[in-house]
Amino acid sequence: MKAYGIVLLLITDLCFKSVYGYLSSPHVGQEAFSRDAQYSPVITNPVVPAVSSASPVEPNGDTSKCPSGGPCNRLPADCITCSYQEHKLSNCTYGRPATFTCKPNRGVHCTGGSGKQQTEFNQTITCQFCWQLDPSQYRCKNETNCMTVACPRRRYNTTCKALEHVHCLGKREFKKRLFCNWTGGYKWSTALALSITLGGFGADRFYLGQWREGLGKLFSFGGLGIWTLIDVLLIGVGYVGPADGSLYI
Repeated sequence: MKAYGIVLLLITDLCFKSVYGYLSSPHVGQEAFSRDAQYSPVITNPVVPAVSSASPVEPNGDTSKCPSGGPCNRLPADCITCSYQEHKLSNCTYGRPATFTCKPNRGVHCTGGSGKQQTEFNQTITCQFCWQLDPSQYRCKNETNCMTVACPRRRYNTTCKALEHVHCLGKREFKKRLFCNWTGGYKWSTALALSITLGGFGADRFYLGQWREGLGKLFSFGGLGIWTLIDVLLIGVGYVGPADGSLYI
């Protein structure tokens, strides 16, 4: 009986090994794949969109603010390039209009009076260089390190640029030497009111950021009133200003 049992166990073990080997063989996965492939759609010769060989046009400068398709004579100055020949500049009188030949920058399209696209057009420009413009026609970088309350009044060198809609000769960015004219937000009326009412306690000097003078007035009771009267006059005429050197508003 023991011999028969051992033989039965060996036969059973061989059967399990053969079944496991069949299931784990690679042809089973291929059959399943081929069976699924019969019911799946077949894609043959896919159409790939052709890549355009033409490279995109890169505009010169910042043309994001340049309206394309509009009249050429209404383009901002940063969107066009004009040729200022010497013989035309010789006929240019300062402050008077003159006509020059201009082209839109690359990537900018504009039309003429007939509605057709133009690559060249005439533009009437006032005969003056950009650095000769009125201060309302350009913007400059403010300098906050110079003292505005000084005698003589101080100047600083800065970079200015003409506004977009302003047409002028020469470079649109230029150097200027301007007076120090920035402000820190101090009000002249507030400083004068504090000097009249609470000047004996140094409130006006504290407000202007002058802590040492404010402490001096506080502990001397406004210099027995004399310092207070002097500060009222100095602040009234604008001689005493903010400690940071800015202008009153």
